[in-house]
Amino acid sequence: MITYLQGDATQPIGDGMKIIAHVCNDRGGWGRGFVLALSRKWPEPERAYRQWFGKPTFRLGAAQIVQVDGYIHVANMVAQSGYGPGNRNRHQTAEMNSTPPIRYAALEECLQEVGNWARNNQATVHMPRIGTGLGGGRWEEVEPILNSALADLDVFVYDL
Repeated sequence: MITYLQGDATQPIGDGMKIIAHVCNDRGGWGRGFVLALSRKWPEPERAYRQWFGKPTFRLGAAQIVQVDGYIHVANMVAQSGYGPGNRNRHQTAEMNSTPPIRYAALEECLQEVGNWARNNQATVHMPRIGTGLGGGRWEEVEPILNSALADLDVFVYDL
């Protein structure tokens, strides 16, 4: 079940194990959007992402779970091909700029992995409105993926 909250996704509510899910790009870039808030709070997700980039397991649809605190983990989910609107002009052609970088099939694959981890660890799932910022996606398309992949879990979506 999804619960919408006003607040900061880097400060997840409740007791017990938590996982904060967010979308990363497949180009190894880290420096805009929600990742800045993550990096201000914990260095581990960025460090792990940069070490993971270029390895055979790093691909669209893959998720990396990183422990940042005793009961808090971060899921680096590779579900964005390229960069968001603010960066795309510097790195991609005009044709590529017409397609949002979010990849819904990759997001679904990532969320399946996050859901399995959450079930195995009795964790709640926390996130901003993933894929809709720099990813350029539409929440109307993301929300059904969440409902499908995380149907039996407590999911908290934070809006600032």
